[in-house]
Amino acid sequence: MEIEIERSVKEKSKVLVVGGTGYLGRRLVGASLAAGHPTFVLHRPEIDVDIDKVQLLLFFKQQGARLVEGSFSNHLSLVAAVRQVDVVICAIAGVHIESYHILLQLKLVHAIKEAGNIKRFFPSEFGTDPARMAHALAPGRVTLAIRWWLGRQ
Repeated sequence: MEIEIERSVKEKSKVLVVGGTGYLGRRLVGASLAAGHPTFVLHRPEIDVDIDKVQLLLFFKQQGARLVEGSFSNHLSLVAAVRQVDVVICAIAGVHIESYHILLQLKLVHAIKEAGNIKRFFPSEFGTDPARMAHALAPGRVTLAIRWWLGRQ
């Protein structure tokens, strides 16, 4: 029994949540921890200016998450974060201008490619089916077109 538990823990994917303090991200971190995955949460160096996010990160840490400092403006920090895990879930908020939001994810994709160890990447639009979005409004069409292009990179 003890050996089976150890083996199942070893088989769990190490998960990095990018955007883990956001509305969806915090739930993804909680679900990953609850499922027993070693869970890593990427946070920006300047996070200390937002007390609510600091408290949330401390709560995650108490629950067993590992906090990883990194920034989209520092490629090496993203690569270092990605090299620690098997799975990357991007939950960055859509409050950014859409093209900027996509560019941030593209930086993450470049870090994932350089790291070379990621088994699975879930972009923040995961689950959106471009084939079913023929009647999307202009902002959605732009986002889906960029997402389609990213998917081929």
